[in-house]
Amino acid sequence: MENFVDIGLWIAYILVLVAIVSAVLLPIINSLSDPKSLIKPLGALVGIGILFLICWAIAGDTLNAKAIAAGVTPGVSQAVGGALITMYVLFVIALVGIVFTEINKALK
Repeated sequence: MENFVDIGLWIAYILVLVAIVSAVLLPIINSLSDPKSLIKPLGALVGIGILFLICWAIAGDTLNAKAIAAGVTPGVSQAVGGALITMYVLFVIALVGIVFTEINKALK
């Protein structure tokens, strides 16, 4: 019975890998026919990267005893803090955008 479970898990891993590759590569291949369509997504990625760098610079690198015992370095702590702050900023931006859109639709 364990062999069937192992085979099923390997098939699932392969299918997930195929889905990830398809989800990433097929839109890129499709957009190569119109390279101008890549400008907006590339700008968004650059903007998120700049936002992360700003948030990373803001994040602290202090550690407590549990983090030190777990082997966390100050660099890892700062990177995780930067990622969390970036997520919070993007969440607030999305929330403000949703509220603004709904108010705008209600006024029209």
